[in-house]
Amino acid sequence: MTFDIKAPLFHDMIRLNGRWYPDKAAIVCADDTISWGSMDARTNRVAHGLVALGVGQSDAVAVLMSNCIEYVEVMYGVFKTGAVIVPLNLAVSDQGIVAMLSDADARIVFCTDDQYARLDANRSSLATGLLIIVVSDREVADADIYSTWIAQQSATDPRIDIDDDAPCNIIYSSGTTGLPKGIKHTYRRRIQSMYELALAHRYHFASVSICPIGLYSNIAWASLFCSLIVGGTCVVQDKFTESSWLEAVKAHGVTHTFMVPIQFQRILDAPGFTPDAVASLQAIVSGGSPLFDGLKRRVSENFNCAVIELYGLTEGFMTTMQPEESVGRTGSVGKPVRGHDFIIVNEADDVMPWGETGEICVRSVHWMIEYHNRPDATRETEYIDPDGVQWLRTGDIGRTDDQGYLYITDRKKDMIVSGGQNIYPVDIESVLIAHPSVAEVAVIGVVDPKWGETPVAIIILKSGKVVSAADVLDWVNERVGKRQRVRDVFVRDDLPRNPNGKVLKRDLRRLYS
Repeated sequence: MTFDIKAPLFHDMIRLNGRWYPDKAAIVCADDTISWGSMDARTNRVAHGLVALGVGQSDAVAVLMSNCIEYVEVMYGVFKTGAVIVPLNLAVSDQGIVAMLSDADARIVFCTDDQYARLDANRSSLATGLLIIVVSDREVADADIYSTWIAQQSATDPRIDIDDDAPCNIIYSSGTTGLPKGIKHTYRRRIQSMYELALAHRYHFASVSICPIGLYSNIAWASLFCSLIVGGTCVVQDKFTESSWLEAVKAHGVTHTFMVPIQFQRILDAPGFTPDAVASLQAIVSGGSPLFDGLKRRVSENFNCAVIELYGLTEGFMTTMQPEESVGRTGSVGKPVRGHDFIIVNEADDVMPWGETGEICVRSVHWMIEYHNRPDATRETEYIDPDGVQWLRTGDIGRTDDQGYLYITDRKKDMIVSGGQNIYPVDIESVLIAHPSVAEVAVIGVVDPKWGETPVAIIILKSGKVVSAADVLDWVNERVGKRQRVRDVFVRDDLPRNPNGKVLKRDLRRLYS
């Protein structure tokens, strides 16, 4: 006798937990709680509704939603069909949203009432036939209402066989006005990444995690998916405030969280904060940007639990610095989690020994298939070592100590990490250069006590043009996404360049940091 049983995918977790733990809480959001049994039934309804609309494997379904229980239902309903989920960053400009919907070739977009107006105002730019389904208590023009739509569907298991290698998601790499790269994973690789993170983050059946970050974020996915993989509970917050986070931790006995450094800083600085307020926590992860030494020390002193720092790429790689390893390794992001590996290569693409500095190249059980519709960008990430093994270039510069612990030392690319969000200077530069008085521009990231880093712009004015830096600042911040807003504009007569004409941004960072 033989048994043909595959390792479970996301939709299997919902079905099995719904069967064996139907009354256990799966998701808590504000005053709403959905049990595993209800979640299984409601995600079945979403899946049947999508199939009735002709959605199948490899079809893209976009989500433009504030955090809510319906967001989770939609995500897992998409997973039950084997379609491709496209979570859209709410901080992106309207033009960016339109561009990403077009690039993903989305057939349906789910949105919450607060986001519907953005889509409605840009209907002329949206693809013909794009269906909008709105989570709303009111009727809206030219859109279906989610509650009515889902009630019309069957709650039975759709029993769709999903290929491990089918594309699972397209996650766009940054909130931009232009078109960022869409990172695509398969179903098997995506769930494998969550298995490995759940182990590294010490999740278990009794875990209660809290997710205070928008569910379009890869960090938020980690909180949600790790909880649901082990049959735990995830508390999803519609927005983050220090007081609401602390209240939720106490009310629900939260055991796990994954946040960016600025959130930990704000919690520690909250009026009346004491270690007793977070006594239920068993393990916390900080990621998205560096956890600088002073803040890490404060977190470790006030959170009486495992403090884990993570370095990772949405494209597919993770290291963690576990608390048992961290003594004497200030600044290190640790070693790869299970199923991951990295090497350091110099500018000549030679593999370097431990202790040397160079570009970090990685292999992973969950690395991406490709950048969607960008074979050129996909090829640029490939590194083939002398043994013919393929690695993925990260664009980050790092070194290891004599025991292999990784330290991030610089960025090969000029990406800015602000509050855990990736910001690409070229996207802001492309907006600024359109200003009628601006001849040249360079955008850099500078240290910011609140956000870790923040963008500033250095401009050269066109001959004969007179405009104040304040006016240019207001102009650009009206045209970029919320996360991309520039803190300062500086006017110069020239920009430092190398002999080939490339702007030396490192010199600018020294001048303006």
